[in-house]
Amino acid sequence: MSQTDPDIVDAIVDGTYSTPFDTLGVHPVGRRGARGVVVRAFLPDAATVSVAREEALHPMRRLHPEGFFELVFPEERELFAYTLVVTRPDGAVVVTEDPYRFGPVLGEADLVRVARGEETRIDRYLGARPASHEDVEGVVFAVWAPHALRVGVTGSFNRWEGRRHPMRRRGATGIWELFIPGLWVGALYKYDILTQHEGRSTVKTDPVGFAMEMRPSTASIVWDLDGYEWGDEKWMKARAAAQSPDRPISIYEVHLGSWKRALRETRTDKGNVAAVTNAPAGPPGPPEPAPFLTFDELAARLIPYVKELGFTHVELLPVTEHPFDGSWGYQTAGYFAPTSRFGMPDDFRRFVDTAHQAGIGVILDWVPGHFPKDAHGLGYFDGTHLYEHEDPRRGVHPDWGTYIAHLG
Repeated sequence: MSQTDPDIVDAIVDGTYSTPFDTLGVHPVGRRGARGVVVRAFLPDAATVSVAREEALHPMRRLHPEGFFELVFPEERELFAYTLVVTRPDGAVVVTEDPYRFGPVLGEADLVRVARGEETRIDRYLGARPASHEDVEGVVFAVWAPHALRVGVTGSFNRWEGRRHPMRRRGATGIWELFIPGLWVGALYKYDILTQHEGRSTVKTDPVGFAMEMRPSTASIVWDLDGYEWGDEKWMKARAAAQSPDRPISIYEVHLGSWKRALRETRTDKGNVAAVTNAPAGPPGPPEPAPFLTFDELAARLIPYVKELGFTHVELLPVTEHPFDGSWGYQTAGYFAPTSRFGMPDDFRRFVDTAHQAGIGVILDWVPGHFPKDAHGLGYFDGTHLYEHEDPRRGVHPDWGTYIAHLG
């Protein structure tokens, strides 16, 4: 006989169950008056699943046709570590760790500090961060969605089905977290959020994601922020004195996407150079839109230019991720991700590093006043006006329409 309530099984399969760690993973159970241990897993793409422990395989029982499995160990008294051996319908066999056998990652004090708004470096706790947890490598996902009924991680690794990886809600803090073992840097992901608004689901990019796809794609990207080695020690030591109120400062403000465009050669069918234009290299024909300079190309051209003109600082119009080129970055979708138009996060770090080594300070425009309405962004994030003002007349800067007209 199954140890699991059929209604709970149905809710997990439907993606509406809000406390997955109460059921999935390894748990103590009572069976005919004796204590035992049960392992449960939801794996929709599995033909069969076995629990592997102590070099032995124990086949699990399928309780639901969509892939809910269970196995009771009636003689066990203590919870144990295990892996899952999954046979797919095509016969492929995969050995995987079960995310639901792991304990919480974030500490209680950290959670409270973040939830109260007392933590000034939420990027250390929220977002998607590669980590070793209980001696297993993987990625920790954490997101603040206090009004959500259920949050799941959806991505390239689970066929974009958020019901496969429902997250653990951390008490009243409104923070949801999940450690997914074996996941890699570069994986694409979003959050699948079941809201209280008529039980509707919405799929959002990560508000604290460190990298995002190039538009028109909109997924967040798992990134490791610990891999870059800075070379700007001299600048950092002298920065306070160089920027003191009694020192002169001269700022060069620039929009990286339009400062210069990359030059490309256009060639004839025989390979001869026909012209040097702003179009990408390719076969003869109408020129394509000019590409952006990369962060590395900008470091090589812009920084010496600013230095030669005698500026002390370069101020960048918003380089946080945004979906529309024409906004010049003033409709931010990801405040923690440098736009992928010019490269990845480490490329941006190298640009800043290069500026510092040249004695040039970097100022970043931060734009909270022009709130984007793109479906994947921050608007109505967890089914409520979590980030934006609830009055749409006050949700964007009143001069925004005029500004767009001016750009046009």
